[in-house]
Amino acid sequence: MKNLLLIFFLAVFGISQSLQAQVKLPSFFADHLVLQQKSNAKIWGTANGKKKVKVHTSWNNQTYTAQPDDNGNWAVTTNTPSAGGPFQIIVSQENKIVINDVLIGEVWICSGQSNMDMPMKGYHSLPITNSLDIIMDSPDPMLRLFHVEKKYATKPETDVKGSWQLANAASVSSFSAVGYQFASYLRKQLGIPVGIIQVTWGGSPIEAWMDRALVGDILKDRLSSNPAISKAVHQTPGNLFDGMVSPLVGYSMAGVIWYQGEQNRHNYQDYLALQHVMVTSWRNKWKIGDWPFYLSQLAPMKYAEKQAYKVPLLREAQLMLPDTLANTGVAILIDGGEEQNIHPANKTLAGKRLAYLALSNTYQQKGFPKSSPTYKNMLVKNDTVLVSFNHAPLGLTTYNKPITQFEVAGADQIFYPAVAVLKGDKVMVISDKVKKPIAVRYAFKDWCIGELYSTEGLPVSSFRTDNW
Repeated sequence: MKNLLLIFFLAVFGISQSLQAQVKLPSFFADHLVLQQKSNAKIWGTANGKKKVKVHTSWNNQTYTAQPDDNGNWAVTTNTPSAGGPFQIIVSQENKIVINDVLIGEVWICSGQSNMDMPMKGYHSLPITNSLDIIMDSPDPMLRLFHVEKKYATKPETDVKGSWQLANAASVSSFSAVGYQFASYLRKQLGIPVGIIQVTWGGSPIEAWMDRALVGDILKDRLSSNPAISKAVHQTPGNLFDGMVSPLVGYSMAGVIWYQGEQNRHNYQDYLALQHVMVTSWRNKWKIGDWPFYLSQLAPMKYAEKQAYKVPLLREAQLMLPDTLANTGVAILIDGGEEQNIHPANKTLAGKRLAYLALSNTYQQKGFPKSSPTYKNMLVKNDTVLVSFNHAPLGLTTYNKPITQFEVAGADQIFYPAVAVLKGDKVMVISDKVKKPIAVRYAFKDWCIGELYSTEGLPVSSFRTDNW
């Protein structure tokens, strides 16, 4: 009997010890994952016990070892090759985890509020243009999607809920329409595997996606009266960063695309500083250099009268980011809004224009312009203003449509509609109500339809020459 009890005790003790030595991985290190090519890709997890963790990667037939720290955390770094696969990763301690169908390619994160969150199938009574046709063409085993489940937290989380899915009708229909189409265009143009990770929450201000301490540093005494945030869990500073972004920090990637800002029209004057610090903070936390950050400028819509003036000012703040922060760009959507809909159906426009930025600036693909034309300067001759632009090497076009969105003002600071005519790569602006113009505005309002483009087809953003 004593021998049986001893055997039983040893068996239970052995099982207990084995359980204590279990190695675990975050949810994104799983079958079908995509790792960033030609990078120092970090793989990490937790383990009970002090036994070393082994990580074997099939693309280079290498085994890496890591010693868990006092909290059980461990990590290894592996050099990834040029795009390819499928490969296998084996993580072992007392137990063994086998990750199959691993691809090496380009990995991007798409983040923001509802216009990035909006799925390919649409919201209730809010459609996506050509959604079924796009879904019909979506199956692609080399394009992988990871949708982070919404979660807020008051301190940094270490994992998220989600799984890698191959692009097909089921996975694409529930994924970000902008994010999916951006990734699909990259996949087609680059011809290599692409992974896209969706981290979104509708109605969220930028403050929720930032380290909460940084929000306080920027807003200071304006924090308590900030109309962009509330006590709602998705609008509280830091909540979405801690719950959804922090667990991803360190995952090898190429860059981030961002569609957010509607909620921050309420504090447009702080947006540029907040955006600048958010991107810088994310880059610092990832520790993989100044990766590209491309944002979608707000599309036009008719807002309530008391809020209307805030929208072009928010667009203006968004447009300034590339002037203040390296390796950033703005996809202009001034021609892609809907007068009564904050969620325009044409999400292909945003996906394409974000892809143009990445293909030209990140991947150096020839044939794509690097940015939309931007205001350069103005020359006043009597009652006429001649407006010049940057980034218009082939001039401008309206596609034979009249230009109706220009306004001019004199010393009284009252703007009047103006007649505008293209003159090569410049626009001549005049109004019979302003004899001595000193300022010009273009599409500088909440609701408008952009009319002015580079010859390559990228629209000119709304802009103003004054600071009134």
